[in-house]
Amino acid sequence: MKGAQILVAFVLLALASSLASAFDPSPLQDFCVAINDTKNGVIIFFFLLYSVFVNGKFCKDPKLVNAEDFFFSGLNKQGNTSNQLGSKVTLVNVGQISGLNTLGISLARVDYAPYGGLNPPHTHPRATEILVVVEGTLYVGFVTSNPDNRLITKVLYPGDVFVFPVGLIHFQFNIGNTNAVAFSGLSSQNPGINTIAKAVFGSNPAINPEVLAKAFQLDKNIVNQLQSRFWWNNN
Repeated sequence: MKGAQILVAFVLLALASSLASAFDPSPLQDFCVAINDTKNGVIIFFFLLYSVFVNGKFCKDPKLVNAEDFFFSGLNKQGNTSNQLGSKVTLVNVGQISGLNTLGISLARVDYAPYGGLNPPHTHPRATEILVVVEGTLYVGFVTSNPDNRLITKVLYPGDVFVFPVGLIHFQFNIGNTNAVAFSGLSSQNPGINTIAKAVFGSNPAINPEVLAKAFQLDKNIVNQLQSRFWWNNN
């Protein structure tokens, strides 16, 4: 019986640990500025175990932290939208501001070319996104999960705000005749992104065309053509 109780306690601890790590880790100190080596690192205690990693990042010794660890400059600069999609995302996450480590938040600037600039259908597997338009007119939306797959859309103008729930496919499209600019807040230090078309037709190595032909109810030749169009992005 005692052994069973210990086993149950161990299982509960494991479940608690897995739930806690499902999203960004909550900080156990004021901050955990990320570094890539252990030279100036400290040990973090977590669930009675210790590790020098927090989501793959070492913590900088707090005594060595300075203002530059929490600083980024450049979001005032327009992104280059001269590409196939007519958009440019400038992301500011833990990769750009090491002080964001464990704080569960990041930021992005999105620039859209005049009529047709598109931030294509994509998901953020680890973050909800809140977007505010500061310039231009955007048609935005997201699709709910199975079985409804309901499309929820809105036209946004400067000062308007829209939320995209975590993990759902969403997009933004410039329907105005001028440049558009929006800023997004994301509820993760590293939200991740899966662009649907690129992930499906531009995977590396490529998904078997027969799989995609059946899944999308397309002729195999069309799938081959689509895959060939996305391979430029993987080379």
